[in-house]
Parts: sequence; C-alpha cells; structure tokens
Amino acid sequence: MTILLRPWSLDDADDLSRAARSAADLAPQFGSADLSAPDAAREFIARSLRFDDSAKNWAVEADGHAVGNIGATGIEFRHQTAWMSYWLAAPARGKGIATAALARVSEWAFASGLHRLELGHRVNNPSSCRVALAAGFLAEGVERQKLRYGDTRFDVETHARLASDPAPSGHGTAVALRTNVQVRRQV
Repeated sequence: MTILLRPWSLDDADDLSRAARSAADLAPQFGSADLSAPDAAREFIARSLRFDDSAKNWAVEADGHAVGNIGATGIEFRHQTAWMSYWLAAPARGKGIATAALARVSEWAFASGLHRLELGHRVNNPSSCRVALAAGFLAEGVERQKLRYGDTRFDVETHARLASDPAPSGHGTAVALRTNVQVRRQV
C-alpha cells in the first residue's frame, strides 16, 4: 500500500468528518469542534490544519481519501525544533500507516534543517507510544497532569528524535510526500 502525505484541502471536509466520527478517542484531537457538518469540517481545516512556515499538517491519504494527519507544528529554526503529532481514523489503524508517515515526515524535517523533533502522548494511549517508538522517537519522561480533556487531567509521556539518532528500521509501508499547498485530490 502506498500512502500519500499532502497538505489538507477544503475538499477533504467529508473525509475529515468521517474520520472524526470513526472513533471516540479522536475527540481530543479536534478540541471542542463538532465536525459532523461539512462546513464545520472546512472551517477546521482552514483554521487548524494549516500548512505554512510554522505549521505543516499533512493529510494522510489512502485509497484517495484523507484518513489521518501528521503534523509538524511549532517549527522553530533558531533552535531547530518542532512538535510532532499524528492521528488516524479507526479503519486505517493497525496497518503501520502512522509509523511510516511519522518516520517520513521526520525525514522531511531533518532534511529541512530541524534537529530535534518532540511529541507527547497520554500515558493511557499505548498505541500512540508504539507508533512513536517504531518511528525512532525515544521516551524521555513523563509530564504529570499536562493535558486536560473535560474535567480530567492526563499524564503525558514525552518522546524525541534527533537528526543524529539512527533512522528506524524499515516500516513496510511506502509513503510519498508532497509539500505544495495547491494539490487537490480528484473526486
């Protein structure tokens, strides 16, 4: 299977809405946004899934549909750092897609001059931890009660990958990456 990473398009609103409804555990990724309506999904894409100098959000496209996101945000070239994030719709999980896509975007980040990539996941999310580790991100520690969703606070395990770290072993899924924002998918 080949995965395409590309900037989000407003044309992806239906795919984003479908992905958001695919798993309850994705709700924190979208804040309080109700993405059930296409107009709200388009607004979320325009506002939160930016592709500019300080934030690069790639739609993870499989079989012609956006099924997730790989983000490099807080891009800062003085210290050569970025914050990485990822999510997938439920039907796309368990196939190595997130790991392969995160590893591919990490390669892009290092080739673009970044040195340290950071990410964090709730400690009660072992799947996210497996993705991080398989993509070459080493665990660095736990930040107590860092995130709050509703009335509940969660501990977060932080991970980082340095440009000088060894690349992770093959991830089995081919990933193509586009960085131009004018790409539109065919419907």
